[in-house]
Amino acid sequence: MTNNTDTTPSKRTPLYVLHQELGAKMVPFAGYDMPVSYPAGILAEHKQTRAAAGLFDVSHMGQARIIAGTGFADAAAALETLVPGDIQGLAPLRQRYTLFTDETGGILDDLMVTNAGDHLFLVVNAACKAQDLEHLRTRLGDRCTVQELADRALLALQGPAASSVLGRFAKAAETMPFMSVEDLLIGGIACFVSRSGYTGEDGFEISVAGKEAERLARLLLAEPEVKPVGLGARDSLRLEAGLCLYGQDIDRTTTPIEAGLAWTIGKRRRAEGGFPGAEIILEQLRAGAPRRRVGIRPEDRTPARAHTEIRDEAGRRIGEVTSGSFGPSVGGPIAMGYVESGSAAEGTALRLAVRGRDLPARVAPLPFVQTHYYRG
Repeated sequence: MTNNTDTTPSKRTPLYVLHQELGAKMVPFAGYDMPVSYPAGILAEHKQTRAAAGLFDVSHMGQARIIAGTGFADAAAALETLVPGDIQGLAPLRQRYTLFTDETGGILDDLMVTNAGDHLFLVVNAACKAQDLEHLRTRLGDRCTVQELADRALLALQGPAASSVLGRFAKAAETMPFMSVEDLLIGGIACFVSRSGYTGEDGFEISVAGKEAERLARLLLAEPEVKPVGLGARDSLRLEAGLCLYGQDIDRTTTPIEAGLAWTIGKRRRAEGGFPGAEIILEQLRAGAPRRRVGIRPEDRTPARAHTEIRDEAGRRIGEVTSGSFGPSVGGPIAMGYVESGSAAEGTALRLAVRGRDLPARVAPLPFVQTHYYRG
């Protein structure tokens, strides 16, 4: 996911009028007017998602199909020339997180890929979607058709009550495995639903025709367990869950191994390579990377924000914070950042340069809170 913003006139999602009606504080984000919070506030929205269910508008994300003449197999083989994930091994109606990489091993974007039967369905980051679509068309255009789904919205229903809420409208939602997808009718509205999300909680992402998005949102918000949640709580939730924000925790200067995302590279891809930057990435996988993304727990109550310098106990600069905030579910400040590999072990003492002060911290395990993905 990404934090990049755009100074051009903002676009609006199909839920813009509903956001205004609900009293949302709107901010420019990735080229769109997006709700950062509602009157209850970020802290309440964060706790709502952890305790019951939150509804997020993520319609700014890019949705696309990759279609090949002979169907899934050719589309998957083509996409594997751009990503290190095992796309050919995806079972029907299953989804996988993967990365676009470049020739130096850097990360161009992170994305979700679904085996939709006769084609691939992709969700990419909002600020990257134009360049991602161009990248796909330039590199795969002679083998595949890349179709942007600009007329679709995307909603995320997240939290421990998400399954029971969605199950009232579509019983099959309750038993969907994590990272699976289904075509479901929700209140008579045709939806393409995945059991996934960006909060560490159980939940769903719901792709729906833009013209039906407001009706669907109102339907879900009418349930007593559901409240609207904005980008502010989305960020604190994903940070507690140890999830990367594109443009902040990962970008073209970070490799998957440095970012702690080696798990996204399947066994076959490790053996075969064949993706951009494979030589560099696979060598780091074998020999280790010079730096690593780690969790950080400041021992002071002061949060360490992005770009805070990280030092060792001798005062030597060893890295930088990429994301940092107060963790409402943790009850204190939390952060992620990159440090030299020799300082990446859990429990390693660190110093954080915050507002002219040298504050103590330690390397902490990720995620900061237990995740609750549905395993059946």
